[in-house]
Amino acid sequence: METRTFNIIDGLFGEIDKAIKVLSTPSHSSRPAPIVPEGAPLQETQRAESARLMRVNHSGEVAAQALYQGQALTAGDAGVCAALRRAAAEEADHLAWCQLRLRELNGRTSILNPLWYAGSFAIGALAGAMGPGTGLGFVTETERQVESHLRGHMKRLGKADPRSHAILEQMTHDEMQHGAQAASLGGKELPFPVRVAMRITSRIMTRSSYWL
Repeated sequence: METRTFNIIDGLFGEIDKAIKVLSTPSHSSRPAPIVPEGAPLQETQRAESARLMRVNHSGEVAAQALYQGQALTAGDAGVCAALRRAAAEEADHLAWCQLRLRELNGRTSILNPLWYAGSFAIGALAGAMGPGTGLGFVTETERQVESHLRGHMKRLGKADPRSHAILEQMTHDEMQHGAQAASLGGKELPFPVRVAMRITSRIMTRSSYWL
């Protein structure tokens, strides 16, 4: 049987297909969503706040999918690529969980998600092309910032919304593992100006997605 060789056009269509699935189809998780009792019914102001926060987290997971896919596309090391794909699969669980919770809260996803996906894919591809040390260092720093962001959201949710809190708690655990794995594979510490630029970019995305 003849084995087909995939070219750059095949790869391009494959990435477009992945983007469409992330942006336009309901996500499916390989792990069940963290389930806890709903607790007391949310007041309208709390429901709206929870929905906005989960929309921000959903956008973050859209960006994470693009970041990992872009980096895996250009990373030359097979072991690094495999690790990135595994992390992307767990991030897909996060995407599905946030989507599920948004539906429960009668919320919606951000209209800016295509922008976040495109930008994050380009950043990931650039980071991967700069070598495994820099690329993995970018992942480590991203996960560190995401962990801090999620902890801030859990604090804002407090005890009023235990279901959203449980999802964010599991996501935080996974993000810490992803960051530690990237560091163990040889991720380098990024220069301070790069880390600051990443924080500024993250704030722009979170504040925009909170409202849009």
